[in-house]
Amino acid sequence: MSIEARLQELNIELPSPPPLGGVYQSVVIVGNMAYVSGHGPLQSDGTYITGRVGKDLDLTGGQAAARQTGLALLATVQKHLGSLDRVKRLVKSLAWVNCTDDFYEQPKVINGYSELMREVFGDEAGVGARSAIGTNVLPGNIPVEIEIALEIEP
Repeated sequence: MSIEARLQELNIELPSPPPLGGVYQSVVIVGNMAYVSGHGPLQSDGTYITGRVGKDLDLTGGQAAARQTGLALLATVQKHLGSLDRVKRLVKSLAWVNCTDDFYEQPKVINGYSELMREVFGDEAGVGARSAIGTNVLPGNIPVEIEIALEIEP
């Protein structure tokens, strides 16, 4: 089954890919690796989920923001590669959580993203190495930012 068919089966709709927010490339391909710049929780209406986890969002809200960030990443990858079927596996994810000083569940927040990747690409290809880091602020007050590295088909 193609990844696009799996998205339909899972009733997952991707937002439009986000516009660039500075001087960088959204995706850089080197050999069989695609490096995708940091993304936030872009919604289908073009707005971002905002707020700090532990203050404006609880754990569930943070997980929803992480999942939405995953959808934005998938939209960018699909646009750049032409098809998500070119993705062989998720290699590495680096995630930041905009949270209060007393919030310690950053990995649980990012599970919202990781569970989406596993649903879309499967247990082996969709689960890679990962880091989840707390920070006191992210651009535009978004609650989550994630960048990824993917192994791709030529």
